Amino acid sequence: MSLTDAQIKRLKAPEKGQKTYYDEAVRGFGVRVSQGGTKTFVVLYGRERRRKSIGRYPDMSLSEARARAKRLQAEFALESPHEHVRPRLKFDDARRLFLDDSEGRNKPRTVEEYRRLLHRHFQFDLPLSEVNRHKLLQVLDKLKSTPSEQKHAFVAIRTMMNWCWKRGYIDASPVPPLTFPSAQRNRVLRDDELCKVWRRADGYGYPFGMIVQLLILTGQRRSEITNIRRSWIDGDTVTFPSEYVKNNCEHTMPLGPMAISLIDRLPEQADLLFPSRLNDETPFNGFSRAKRNFDKEISIDPYTLHDLRRTFSSVMARIGTPIHVTEKILNHASGAISGVAAVYNRHSYQEEMRNALQAYEEHLSKILAW
Repeated sequence: MSLTDAQIKRLKAPEKGQKTYYDEAVRGFGVRVSQGGTKTFVVLYGRERRRKSIGRYPDMSLSEARARAKRLQAEFALESPHEHVRPRLKFDDARRLFLDDSEGRNKPRTVEEYRRLLHRHFQFDLPLSEVNRHKLLQVLDKLKSTPSEQKHAFVAIRTMMNWCWKRGYIDASPVPPLTFPSAQRNRVLRDDELCKVWRRADGYGYPFGMIVQLLILTGQRRSEITNIRRSWIDGDTVTFPSEYVKNNCEHTMPLGPMAISLIDRLPEQADLLFPSRLNDETPFNGFSRAKRNFDKEISIDPYTLHDLRRTFSSVMARIGTPIHVTEKILNHASGAISGVAAVYNRHSYQEEMRNALQAYEEHLSKILAW
């Protein structure tokens, strides 16, 4: 029979032992039902018709299991009669396959971040099967001085190795089950510290210095500012498309006079305000090195770029901006207006945001005049 999801769900457990139901659509592929009711996809391969378990149903879908069975049969068809090992897929080939597949399943910025992390930190001229836990820990241990980068690199390689395991390229993921301490998310820069960062950014210039200044002026996330395009700006308003926003909600907000003046001074070399050095269609991404160099000339306690967003929100509260207006500027989906209230309240708050940003810039100007 040609297996379907409905048929698999109806398969009854045998009274004892196991029973395998083979698929007519893919020869040698089937589902094995155990006495306890567990349903496992299996595939027969090689001249000796060896059997291999692929994954359990419904954790693995029928279509995914069929695809993996075909790949395994194709791979083992390449073996010599005396060789019963998986083809030696190189690590960089597996990385390329993973990234290609990710492009159809993830947002472009997610794929670009995976690409950056996997190419920068994981360079193994080895077969995929020889990339073991020890080698991965060596890489991750070197990133202890940059906890955020370490955590993101760990997530990227874990996602890739799990993908390889699901497709049968490795028998098990070698990524260790690490945990990372939660970052302290309460840092707010004092006015004098904010002045030092702004003035350093003023002297640092384009692109990183001006990115920092726009973060201070708008309170937006780092990824949103680096992805901003001229085509998104209409007069004194910018609209961030949903695919570039963390909460997947299109975000339209006004820009204050200082922000508009800064944007007007940027070099017009591409639609992106901050393209990378090598590609006008890729946003700036050299944050780790740029911030290390940037901070060398500032005598303040350690801070992150995201702390500038928290500082923006705190200053807004201090100057009397209503919380729901600040939340609109920050594009917080779970802010003061959320749930049912958000469904019924469709007011854009553009004028309220515009007035709040003007008051914020006036406050910032007074601080900078000290």
